[in-house]
Amino acid sequence: MQEALTNVAKHASAEAAYVRIGWSPDRLDLTITDDGTVTAPAATGPGHGFGLIGMRERAQSVGGTFTAGHRDGGGFEVTARLPLYHPSATEPEEERTP
Repeated sequence: MQEALTNVAKHASAEAAYVRIGWSPDRLDLTITDDGTVTAPAATGPGHGFGLIGMRERAQSVGGTFTAGHRDGGGFEVTARLPLYHPSATEPEEERTP
């Protein structure tokens, strides 16, 4: 969520950002949207362009999913669905891989 909001502040030319949090006993859903321009300017220079990749990798590392993209009519949306318990944590001890 922090990285997505940082991206809004740096890249979106948005007037507002919205955070939606949903949960169930086994999952946390995070959606961050903004009302920025239809297409954000391309990031240039060192240190730019890895935020979305890093978010995707972090979500996948705990068994979650991640999507990001421009919204119809403008703005951008980032969604992460994260399990509240890592899949390997529910396996019996003898079935876990090292």
